[in-house]
Amino acid sequence: MTVPSIVLRAPALLGDIIEPDVLVEITGDRISGVRLLTEADDGWPVADLPSSAVAVDGILVPGFVDVHTHGGGGVAFTDLDPDAAAAAARHQHSRGTTSLLASLVTLSPTDLLRGVQVLADLADDGLVDGIHLEGPWLAQARCGAHDPTLLRDPDLGEVERLLDAGRGHIRQVTLAPERDHGLDLVGWLTAAGVHAAIGHTTASFAVATQAVEAGADLATHLFNGMDPWHHREPGAVPALLRAAAQGAVTLELIADGTHLSDDTARTVIDLVGRDHVVFVSDAMAAAGVGDGRYVLGGLAVVVADGVARLDPGPDAAGPGSIAGGTSHVAEIVARAVASGRSLPDAVSCGTRTPARWLGLADRGEIAVGARADLAVLGDDAGLRRVMRSGHWLGA
Repeated sequence: MTVPSIVLRAPALLGDIIEPDVLVEITGDRISGVRLLTEADDGWPVADLPSSAVAVDGILVPGFVDVHTHGGGGVAFTDLDPDAAAAAARHQHSRGTTSLLASLVTLSPTDLLRGVQVLADLADDGLVDGIHLEGPWLAQARCGAHDPTLLRDPDLGEVERLLDAGRGHIRQVTLAPERDHGLDLVGWLTAAGVHAAIGHTTASFAVATQAVEAGADLATHLFNGMDPWHHREPGAVPALLRAAAQGAVTLELIADGTHLSDDTARTVIDLVGRDHVVFVSDAMAAAGVGDGRYVLGGLAVVVADGVARLDPGPDAAGPGSIAGGTSHVAEIVARAVASGRSLPDAVSCGTRTPARWLGLADRGEIAVGARADLAVLGDDAGLRRVMRSGHWLGA
């Protein structure tokens, strides 16, 4: 049976260029044709356009890829409930993140194993593209919104049980390499084909560099959950920046204006290049919902004015630690454009770079053979519409 095609006509981001008039043909869940309409084009004359061509109001870009998100729409992957996890994934899809890793925060051994089992089923169903374990092998002093009582040193037995439960879907693990057996963990993971990410760490420059040499290839939300860069006692931040500039590491940035200033995000991209930076949301359940009280990994979180923080309690002297994000990658891309980044640069950090790092060869670009994941952006780079696997969402 012949699968019907649809043809979209719009300006489109092809590689690094916004082409003003493009036909994108979609057959099933794949992009089956991409054609530029220009005066020099010797293909379809404008008068012979397919009658099915649909004009799209906005700029077509690839669907966004988020390698670090904990949920959204009022639910989280750490709820350990299949329906909640599926709802969190679908919420992210509806906000332009058509590919994602489902992230788990630090949990007890039993709950972490259960969380991996739930998310492995979700990955089997194609709702997520893998699992990210953020913890439990993190530094006490930089635990952020992770329960400090559940942090622990890596144990090969636990790692193997989790990898077995993940059935090949665990794609990324965030760890503090300075913990006992932390460097061993980097080796265990890379040997299993899992990306080792340095984060929530007090590692020295030397230890962070050793972790990179052992195979770690990602920085989990650079700057956040790390010792500040001190000029006489450099820690993980300059080590990871240096490794990224050398092409050995990719840097996550939560460039939402809360976790990092716009100037910081812009400077990092200028230093290491967009091919080594991925925008991530670190979104918690509050993303897409708003202010209120939430729970993240068993810890109480208060979101006020769009900023999520651990509930410090009534006797606290100051605010609690930042507890994840409330934005989506599409919003982070729009913010980068508003702060002076070119649209191709900003979109690349939210699409092509994470797709390539994750090994999703059919994502991150508008090209023949790619999965038909598209976002429609307005002149301000704001999200207008989303297509995933050839289907418009919310239409």
